[in-house]
Amino acid sequence: MTAALAALSVLSLSACGALDAIGADGDSESPTHRNDITVGLLLPDRDTARFEKFDRPLVQERVGVLTGEEGKVVYANAEGSAARQSEQFDRLIADGIDVILVAAVDAEAIASDVEKAKEADIPVIAYDRLAQGPIDAYVSHDNELVGEVQGRAIVDALGTDAENSKIVMMNGEPADPNTALFKEGAMSELDDNVDIAETYDTEKWVPAVAKANMEKAIEAVGADDIAAVYAANDGMAGAVIEALDEAGVSDIPPVTGQDADLAAVQRIVAGAQYMTVYKSFLLEAGGAAEMAVARVQGRDIQFDSLTGERVDSPTQKDIPAMLVPVVALTQDNIEDTVIRDGVYDVEDICTAKYREACASIGLTP
Repeated sequence: MTAALAALSVLSLSACGALDAIGADGDSESPTHRNDITVGLLLPDRDTARFEKFDRPLVQERVGVLTGEEGKVVYANAEGSAARQSEQFDRLIADGIDVILVAAVDAEAIASDVEKAKEADIPVIAYDRLAQGPIDAYVSHDNELVGEVQGRAIVDALGTDAENSKIVMMNGEPADPNTALFKEGAMSELDDNVDIAETYDTEKWVPAVAKANMEKAIEAVGADDIAAVYAANDGMAGAVIEALDEAGVSDIPPVTGQDADLAAVQRIVAGAQYMTVYKSFLLEAGGAAEMAVARVQGRDIQFDSLTGERVDSPTQKDIPAMLVPVVALTQDNIEDTVIRDGVYDVEDICTAKYREACASIGLTP
């Protein structure tokens, strides 16, 4: 994180959901486009480490830069509750926010809130997850490609043994539209190549739920007969590996992940987790902030240049979108991904516990 992030001031508001207003005063307002704008940022949970650690501060910093430190971000985390997120959404509308960035807990349930924002003439940009309702734009990744990258990693890891291998699939929260896309992408690689022995959905992406499901899979399939585990994100990957450890599995089979959490990168260094999908938080969060500011300031040309792709939701067609590239992160490219991009320093990854493992793959401070 940059020094600019640490310098941002935090002001606590009394709104339900503990909204935090973040911004700064300045005198760099454009003569044609006001900079004293307020961006609402609604994130879905704290179990997915990236949201609090990266997405939130990166959006805040970029809004500040784009508005000469006059703009502010009003933030709330739903902590996995669609009802709480709806309350937070309603609060932003009542406060007359300029634009809302929302990563929906439940893409379908939030549609009515998006409708209310539309009626109040407040633009809504779906962040990371494609919300239903009349959204103005969407910024995320090619989520089907994310699943393809994960599925291909498993097939490649198993090699010639793939066809006869039993795989456990640990999918995400069914109400998250990304879950279906991840699964569809993964199945395009896994179907006809491996034996899907057990499949589970993971309520609200909670790692404890994934661990309980993995324990069921171990009992149903047999610890030694599980050749690989498709885990949709890193939080679940950690839970899966913990369950395998507790079942006495000494040679952990390939386990996928997503988000490049620090703990996941360390597990990859140590050989416990096979891979994760690295998605540039800087590109996604920065792009979302730029889209939000451009929308409020009426910079249509800039907004259109940022949203060069189109996606469909169940309620809306041809949504302007920005889809950020993804890459499979393994032991071979840690330096070329999260370290190069400044997400982590070598010192962050190679703590005392992982120093020897880091040295064995040529990763040294």
